[in-house]
Amino acid sequence: MFSLAQLLNILKKQFPGADLDMVKLAYDYAARAHAGQVRLSGEPYVSHNLATALNLAAMHVDLPTIQAGLLHDVPEETAYTTEDIKENFGEEVANLVDGITKLSKLKYRGMERYVENLRKMFLALSKDVRVILIKFADRLHNLETLDVLSPEKQKRIALESMEIFAPLAHRLGMWEIKGQLEDLSFKYIQPEDYAWVSTLMATTSPSKEKNLKIIMRALHTALTKQPDLKIYSIQGRAKHLYSLYKKLLRHDRDISRIYDLIAVRIIAESVVECYTLLGIIHQLWKPLRGRIKDYIAQPKPNGYQSLHTTVIVGPGEIVEFQIRTQKMDEEAQYGVAAHWLYVEKEKPKEGAKLDARLQKFSWVNELIKLQQEIKDTTKYLETVKIDVFPDNIFVFTPKGDVIALPDQATPIDFAYHIHTDLGDKCTATRINNRLMPLSTPLKSGDMVEIIIDKKRVRPSHDWLDFVKTRTAREHIKQSLNRASRLLTIFKRG
Repeated sequence: MFSLAQLLNILKKQFPGADLDMVKLAYDYAARAHAGQVRLSGEPYVSHNLATALNLAAMHVDLPTIQAGLLHDVPEETAYTTEDIKENFGEEVANLVDGITKLSKLKYRGMERYVENLRKMFLALSKDVRVILIKFADRLHNLETLDVLSPEKQKRIALESMEIFAPLAHRLGMWEIKGQLEDLSFKYIQPEDYAWVSTLMATTSPSKEKNLKIIMRALHTALTKQPDLKIYSIQGRAKHLYSLYKKLLRHDRDISRIYDLIAVRIIAESVVECYTLLGIIHQLWKPLRGRIKDYIAQPKPNGYQSLHTTVIVGPGEIVEFQIRTQKMDEEAQYGVAAHWLYVEKEKPKEGAKLDARLQKFSWVNELIKLQQEIKDTTKYLETVKIDVFPDNIFVFTPKGDVIALPDQATPIDFAYHIHTDLGDKCTATRINNRLMPLSTPLKSGDMVEIIIDKKRVRPSHDWLDFVKTRTAREHIKQSLNRASRLLTIFKRG
């Protein structure tokens, strides 16, 4: 159970000497407004508001955003209005709460719901990035407490988080938030794969952590000989589970081929020191050929900057190092938000709009213009797919859930994305209510229905000729191999 004292202790460290009275008042106001309300978990409703504020504090947001996080559900779930909040906490906080309230009101299902969600997200983002941060913080806690919901709701919320929120966090350069959203959603979307990866990680982590301690000692010893180097921190970090899962699929499920299972992240004061550290690491350990990446000189499209190198630290032991400045690290974790919340250490102006410093995120404003021009949902979805999620198509289940798949994916890929059994027993498909071949490439906006034969025991080997996703390919191969082994055992009698 979270407490106000926890939040205040964190904020005292982040804002030394700041007056936190308005934060206390916001909590008291929310507790009063939600009095008598409980969540399905049985906890007081205000515990969610507090958890949202704590998630925001982890992002190092400003105090008005913390207040808005505490108040974000008040207009939607209580008799109090945005005007009441404005009267008590001012226009800035009220506007943030109003932005969240508008973002939460979705009137449609299926493709219309999905497109409206995207439209509202981009509109909120163009007005004030802090609204999106509150939404991310709110969604993270909702995902953490999904256990109390029905399986159907669990999967719907997890799918929405995986297919909308996580890609948007990625596009905004918010890597840490993206990883958390994916890991929490992964558990409910693919429970069997989640359990497998979790077990795999648990069995390999002890030896990795032991080696990590040896590496850290060697690095610290080397750095004592460089007293002029200014290092803020050196930390080991485990790979996010969903990211590990995707890599395992690319490497035939062989964890020994995953080089960044545990990485060492070094935060230095300057760019010059980053390159100096790279040289020191290469003096200590032999770098792996082709695994040195300079994202400082050539940043990723979303602005990510860092030096990456993978080195051999012992027999069969390979470790990745990430080296960057504090500014780069803050932007890597919180992306676009860092421009206001970290980099210049100044209070964001109300409406914190995209400016000259954020030209790499100008696609947001372009999408706002497009949504005013393009009223057709399918055309708008295709435009968004190209500009924001270039590698994906978005299709829908008969219940209206959105599924993201790679371009040219087929109904078989769709079936295996939802569940292994659905793929194995698939016998036909309807696309937009029309029977179509299972090899048909899907397009954004398609509604896909899978027709199954419950008596079917294995997939067709021919499917391997046209499936596009590694998930489908892996499951088909596994099912065929399992069927082959059973047949052999049966023949031996």
